[in-house]
Amino acid sequence: MEAQFRCAGSDAFVSWVNNTLGIQRTPHVMWNQADDFDFRIMSTPQALEEAIRKRLEEKFTARLAAGFCWPWSKPRSNGTLVDDVVIGDYVRPWNAKSDSGSLAPGIPKESLWAYDSGGVNQIGCVYTAQGFEFDYVGVIFGPDLVYVPEAADWKGEKTKSFDTVVKRSGDRFTQMVKNTYRVLLTRGMKGCYVHFMDKNTENLFRSRVEHTAKVQ
Repeated sequence: MEAQFRCAGSDAFVSWVNNTLGIQRTPHVMWNQADDFDFRIMSTPQALEEAIRKRLEEKFTARLAAGFCWPWSKPRSNGTLVDDVVIGDYVRPWNAKSDSGSLAPGIPKESLWAYDSGGVNQIGCVYTAQGFEFDYVGVIFGPDLVYVPEAADWKGEKTKSFDTVVKRSGDRFTQMVKNTYRVLLTRGMKGCYVHFMDKNTENLFRSRVEHTAKVQ
């Protein structure tokens, strides 16, 4: 995954993400919203999806993605997708797996998820999203990586992860999940909108953003 990381969009934003996630020390400790790159913190997943759909209506490319914090089911026998991603009353399916057979009308295969208009109805898994770039990306930052204020450090939560590959990484788990979110947060070339499921993690990002930031 790390090898496939690409610096999409603003170099300053990528540098800030690396710094905030504790991946690399960089000069970009604070994010200045005066930058042309559009970073926003969204209070609910519904607001996140609404913002992404609005960008699509404006003829930009945009998709939703999330950390691997839910199971990734095979399609049902009728070709429909299971609503695996559940956050309260917000439910959405992951994108179709690469080995999915016949899919119901309107559901794109994995290779077409980024281009087919039906792709916005699914959440992109990191293993799908890492191969694409969009004008705008909406990211659900899950509970598999949380910031612990008392320790002033990040903690990977294996029990919250459904990524079997990353969970086998032993003591590198936290670093691997950091890489996951670095990839997801940097898929947008014009903007990145994020909903944080963990409040301490959200508070850290808020504390690293200048007060002029767009917080919704």
